[in-house]
Amino acid sequence: MSEPNWPNRTLWTGDNLDVMRGMNSETIDLIYLDPPFNSNRDYAAPIGSEAAGAAFKDTWALSDVDEAWHGEIADRDPTLYAIIDAAGHSHGKGMKSYLIMMAVRLLEMRRLLKPTASIYLHCDPTASHYLKTLLDAILGAGNFQNEIVWKRTTTHSDSKTWSRVSDSLLFYSRGQHIAWNTPHAPHSDEYIASKYKYDDGDGRLYTLDNMTSPNPRPNMMYEWKRFPSPPKGWRYSQETMGGLDQEGKIWYPTFKDGTLDTSRRPRLKRYLDEMKGGVMGNIWSDISPINSQAKERIGYPTQKPLALLDRIIETSSNPGDVVFDPFCGCATACVAAERLQRRWVGIDLSPLAARLVNSRLRDEMGLFFDVSHRSDIPRRTDLGDLPNYRTHKHTLYGRQEGLCSGCRVMFPFRNFTIDHIIPQSRGGSDHIDNLQLLCGACNSTKGSGSQEAFIAKLVQQELRT
Repeated sequence: MSEPNWPNRTLWTGDNLDVMRGMNSETIDLIYLDPPFNSNRDYAAPIGSEAAGAAFKDTWALSDVDEAWHGEIADRDPTLYAIIDAAGHSHGKGMKSYLIMMAVRLLEMRRLLKPTASIYLHCDPTASHYLKTLLDAILGAGNFQNEIVWKRTTTHSDSKTWSRVSDSLLFYSRGQHIAWNTPHAPHSDEYIASKYKYDDGDGRLYTLDNMTSPNPRPNMMYEWKRFPSPPKGWRYSQETMGGLDQEGKIWYPTFKDGTLDTSRRPRLKRYLDEMKGGVMGNIWSDISPINSQAKERIGYPTQKPLALLDRIIETSSNPGDVVFDPFCGCATACVAAERLQRRWVGIDLSPLAARLVNSRLRDEMGLFFDVSHRSDIPRRTDLGDLPNYRTHKHTLYGRQEGLCSGCRVMFPFRNFTIDHIIPQSRGGSDHIDNLQLLCGACNSTKGSGSQEAFIAKLVQQELRT
């Protein structure tokens, strides 16, 4: 694992694919992403709200993505490409386009995750089944941990089918060992009313528990404050009993006049505020959506509640870990990570995200809190000291078997030039995996543009299929 090549509290404005390609590998402990859902809806923040100006169109067509991403996915992961192609046949070109957009980014996220890291992909039933197959292919079906169902709204009275009231969070790990802090559900009001019937007059509720041993314990057979030993002994040693007594955690039976009733047994006080609830399941109905009066509401389309991100971050990371949100919007994940003493990094296409996160964090942390806002492409530092990229020309010629990486035509060695697949201006390194040989014509066609745009031009010119 390497160190991040960016400072804590960094928020980028730009295409997250370009930024992620410049980030060091295995630097992230937890990814939460809330990407577009392919919902065929347009979203916009209300005029006058803090997020006014935030808007996006969540409808996809093949014209929205680089055609070359098809080929890139096919080259890097044929299984993944087959899944996307099948989705196109069953659900149409719009879904195929959306999944292509997601797949190239999820491939980069896999590289960024530490071996102990987790990822939560927030989606809804529009594409959740397809996104799960993508994640199975990219991260491995064996690393699927769970699908969390979050009840985000109430039922609709005008619905002509079962009301769609939930979102899904697809939870995957990078490996077999992950950060995990078991979450506990709060006790229900009914449970509290039936079990916690007592208090000391200070508002702290408690229940009474047995202090006798269920099995014979000869070394625990002693008299305690005139109470004779139970037949099988006490559950606790005299030293422990003394500590519990000093803390006021032992209830003693008395008569009406206040004298001890030694015909009954003392019992242990178990206070409600010290007792964890049951282990939480994968159906979350206790986190309400952000209503119009909520203090945290800023008017951003699709804003998620802080409580939702608090639960994810507290459960699947530890203080000091790095949390990453590549579609950060109004940066709820970043705000939650800061409050929970995690390091964080976010990316969003809109410059508005940087203003919103600064505003929200200053409200949370104080007037002089600041965020590193960048629009450049980071340059990777995890590849070691690299030789001059020109020294790889012979190796690349052998790898490509004399074929141009663009038009696929064979040329003599002297006709090739070395090209950076991800341009240096976009954070591309001199590592051999980022290099290719191009003929003169293809090199001129590509220029300083992206590999995706280059391949798309070749397809348009019928020089490549």
